Amino acid sequence: MPQSRSLFVAALALPLAALAFAEPVPETRWWRGNLHTHTLWSDGNDFPEMVVDWYRSRPAYHFLALTEHNVLADHDKWVENDLVVRRGGRSALREYRERFGDDWVETREPEGGKLEVRLRTLPELRDRFEEAGRFLLIDAEEITDSYSGLPIHINATNVGKLVRPEGGTSVRDVIQRNLESVKAQAEELGRPILAHVNHPNFGWAVTAEDLAHAPAERFFEVYNGHPGVRQLGDDVHASIERAWDIANALRIQELGAAPLFGLATDDSHNYHNESASIPGRGWVVVRAPELSASSLIEAMEAGEFYASSGVELRDVRFEDGELVVEVEPVEDETYRIDFVGTREDVDLSGEAVVGEDGKPVHATRRYPAAVGATLRSEVGPSARYRLVGDELYVRAIVTSSASPDRPVWEGQRKQAWTQPVGWRARVR
Repeated sequence: MPQSRSLFVAALALPLAALAFAEPVPETRWWRGNLHTHTLWSDGNDFPEMVVDWYRSRPAYHFLALTEHNVLADHDKWVENDLVVRRGGRSALREYRERFGDDWVETREPEGGKLEVRLRTLPELRDRFEEAGRFLLIDAEEITDSYSGLPIHINATNVGKLVRPEGGTSVRDVIQRNLESVKAQAEELGRPILAHVNHPNFGWAVTAEDLAHAPAERFFEVYNGHPGVRQLGDDVHASIERAWDIANALRIQELGAAPLFGLATDDSHNYHNESASIPGRGWVVVRAPELSASSLIEAMEAGEFYASSGVELRDVRFEDGELVVEVEPVEDETYRIDFVGTREDVDLSGEAVVGEDGKPVHATRRYPAAVGATLRSEVGPSARYRLVGDELYVRAIVTSSASPDRPVWEGQRKQAWTQPVGWRARVR
């Protein structure tokens, strides 16, 4: 993937005297990875080495986070092979042995018990799979919480120890408390930790208003490859992408808060067939100078990344009030680039969604089409949009004519999502 020109352009803006004494600007490049993955350490159905090997063996991937539910892979754990089989891994142990050998695979059969297999810890996986500048494993956890039966899950990437669910008095309070807990650990350990809200429509748990009103929140999943997370919404509930625009308009216009940045992830659990939550469906591509957790997180916090379900970008940059998107084109594919945004005069009062009984439903309120409107659309592998000044933010969506290699729904097309720009002057 090509190196970035954005830091070079920024350097050109410095006075010549400053350049004479400035440190060299590090070159950046694109790094691709998945930040939502499960194994037998929680509710996945394959051994952690097999899962890591799936990503490591594909040269497009550079980093991976194993995000187990409320657990870190840092202690001794054995699982019954019967459990693996019940989850769909009928041949998992045989394939595990064939791939890594009997000298690596540890089993035991307690007296009167069933065959068990030891799960390797993250330090063991790191020793086996990591390679400087090529592949990185990042300590992570899926903080799995709830409120009144609504599932609220938050991934914490680059943790140093377990983050326990905090609970709370509402959906927003649960989100805020857990994000504050992650922030407290980051400050305690002196390490950057990136927290993001997972699959808001899972269980119809998190509305756009909830996303808007958790002030510590900065990241969420705009795309999740699990078929059960209701990505597209329904007649009552907004799609995830629609919720992104509503939340960002509310945050910028009414709260003076920075918008949410959107991730794409696999949320993979299943590794033995081509259905359910399989790997290879969603990822982030980060522009950073090196392949390290701190470098990647710093770049993501600066918005130097995009989310993808199949489209690769050659470049995306925001310079002199203009958002520029360039696709790395694939033969026989065509592309549409939509610039989406919300203008400052939009009505954000919204209208509650009510059920058949006339009572409000726990769902995102209905807002006019001017929230998240398409401001400009171009066909081709590159496009640009110059902001006129009344936009709260602008982001780009690139849609290919081709289907993803592993589609989630019928008629799905490969896409890429850039981060919102043009909002900084409006934010406290």
